This record gives sequence, C-alpha cells and structure tokens, in this order.
Amino acid sequence: MKTTLSIFGTTICLFTFAQIPNSGFETWTTVGSYTNPTSWGTMNNTTSTFSVYSATPGTPGSPGNSYLKLTSKTLSTSIVNGIAVSGVLDSITMKPKSGFPCTLQPVSFTGKWQHMIYGSSQGSVKATLTKWNTSLNKRDTIATAAQTLSGMAMSWANFSLNFSYFSSNVPDSCIIELRSSGSNPTNNDYLWVDNLAFAGSVTGVEKRPAIIYSLIVYPNPSAEFLNINLNLKSPQNIIIELTDISGKLMRSKNAGILSGETFQSFDVSGIAQGTYLLKVVGEKATETKKIIIE
Repeated sequence: MKTTLSIFGTTICLFTFAQIPNSGFETWTTVGSYTNPTSWGTMNNTTSTFSVYSATPGTPGSPGNSYLKLTSKTLSTSIVNGIAVSGVLDSITMKPKSGFPCTLQPVSFTGKWQHMIYGSSQGSVKATLTKWNTSLNKRDTIATAAQTLSGMAMSWANFSLNFSYFSSNVPDSCIIELRSSGSNPTNNDYLWVDNLAFAGSVTGVEKRPAIIYSLIVYPNPSAEFLNINLNLKSPQNIIIELTDISGKLMRSKNAGILSGETFQSFDVSGIAQGTYLLKVVGEKATETKKIIIE
C-alpha cells in the first residue's frame, strides 16, 4: 500500500485495491531484456526484439515508489502504441484477451494520470465489467467506464470515470485498458498512470423496463448490413444507435414511429472491425445487443 492509515481504514483500502492487481504499479517482473508491471500485459514482448520498450516504470510515484509510463514508440517504419491491459494482451490485434476476477459493482474508476500527445491522436482509459453468459457461451458487458483523453496533463492529476451500467447482473471479470495514443499514434505520445482503484458501490441496480417483446439482430458478425427484427410493446419513436464499447456514437438511424412487429436494415459498412453495442432507443427505455463487425 502507498498510504498508512488506521487498521480499520487499511483493511478497507486493501480490499478495494485488491480488486485491481498491482494497481499502484509497484511490482515489476523481469522477462528477458525487459520488465512488465506484474499482472499486466504490454507490447514489450513484441517490441523488445528491437530494444524498444513502450511500458516502463517511472519513479517516484504519486505517491509511492513507481508508476506506469506508457509511451508510443517508433519501431522500424511504424509507430507502436503504448498499451497496457490488466490481464493478457494480444500483441497482434493489440486488444485484451482476458482480465481479472471482479465481482464488485463500483460507481467509478479512479486514479492519477499525466498525459500528452505530439500529434492529434489522443490516448484513452477504459474499464469494462463483464459476466460469462452460459446460455450464449459469450461474455456480456455489464458496465463500462471510459474516457478519451483531451488536452494534456503535465503534472499528476486525479481522474474519476463513472461506470455506465447496461445490466443489473453482478460481473465476474474486469478488463482495464490504458493507451497512450489513439488509432494514429505519434512518436513519444505518453500516458502515465498510478493509484488505480474502484470507488463506491452501486445499490439496487435496476434493469431498465423493456420496450419490446423481442429483438433479433442478424447476421452477427456482419460486415455490411444488420437485419433488425423487433416486436414493440407499444407505438413509439425509435432511434437505432451503434456505439463502441466505451459509449462513443458511431452511427445512428431515426426509424420514426413504429409499432408491433417491424423490420429495419442498419448499414455498418465502413466501420472498423470490433465489438460494438446496437441500441434500440425508445421514448422511455433502451434495449441493447452486442454485435461484432468483421
């Protein structure tokens, strides 16, 4: 721990921090020619061949002995994004493969950061709570807390990102993704982080009232169009939205006032491959489906 409190206070803090492995980046593991923050995946396993390291320990921390420095680095003719994932990172797709066990329903994701870019592609911070769906044999997103960085923070600043809950189910896993740049990294873009934690605990998370009897989306995965079959409980104005996991709106369609059984086609061509949320937004509530664009 980075602070010394009363026994009662320390017990609470230990419980909180334990939910995020190596949350203060005090522990580092040597792997060949480089070190990684213990329990975290980075791009170092790929870039170390070229003696390039995008994740390194910084000292002193805020407060503490060390913190995580993510830096986008030039690698031959390309620039590699500085990425860290609380679990296993796929260095080919640069996306997380797994996270860590977590059954909390926190209000927010907090910590300290410093960041700066040398181009126009801002980094990001995201925490995703998920639960394994045994019926569909896939992971359901329970909640996300995310922010694309803006401007710069040249000294340690606190951040607090509120979770948006899509389900009342208790999660069983969490993935934290930290990126020094966006999709077009610039050499030496950086994001420094320390003291990651969850704050608060939501109570009485209620599943929002359903606005439809059924919602079927196919094909899923899709590369061009989604077919949406829905059966509405009552006539209402419907807007269909596609967002990324962080909640950023990618595309929308105002379907107008619909009632009963109806069919809609939704164009997803030109959108980058990945996992997204398709939202059917009614006048009083929203229904959500996870879809994959390939």
